[in-house]
Amino acid sequence: MNKQKRIEILSRLRAANPNPTTELEYSSPFELLIAVLLSAQATDVGVNKATKHLFAVARTPQAMLDLGVDGVKHYIKTIGLFNTKAENTIKTCRMLVDLHQGQVPENRAALEALPGVGRKTANVVLNTAFGWLKDNEGKYFIAVDTHIQRVANRTGYAKGKTVEETEQSIIKNTPNKTEFMYNLHHWLILHGRYTCVARKPRCGSCIIEDLCEFKDKTD
Repeated sequence: MNKQKRIEILSRLRAANPNPTTELEYSSPFELLIAVLLSAQATDVGVNKATKHLFAVARTPQAMLDLGVDGVKHYIKTIGLFNTKAENTIKTCRMLVDLHQGQVPENRAALEALPGVGRKTANVVLNTAFGWLKDNEGKYFIAVDTHIQRVANRTGYAKGKTVEETEQSIIKNTPNKTEFMYNLHHWLILHGRYTCVARKPRCGSCIIEDLCEFKDKTD
């Protein structure tokens, strides 16, 4: 895939959705952090159903700590891995209170030091909550999940056997980075969630079908 194809792909995705954002519901960086932490191996719809009630009673790290592990479990028991996630939520809130004055840090290393928070979650928070295009070291980044991994590799936009490899390939191959990188995560994840789905991609209704290099296209 060449530069012109990639520019056209991104231009079409942008035209179809000029201002994309996460489908997780939140009203603060803290709520987004917790929602993303809870979203591992769970759907955004399922997380939103749980956090609607959780955030109604705990909108700050201290309020979450006041609930305790069992209290958090009560609200998120419909989400997969809720036991571990509840424990990580409380541990994360304790660190936010003790080390960051109850605020979510705008720093990758500090974010990744929080229990249950890895590179993908840190990337989502930095991009979506704080509007970052580059990280603390001045390097472009993109949060890559299974949807983005699939879309990038299937279309030929970028290649990588792991999410880390795919992230670097996407960054390397994305033209006009200041123009496209900020929204790229959302464009790709939404495309993977609703069009370029795992089992049978909906190629017939895909706005980039003619640019995609997937060999086994469907109707």
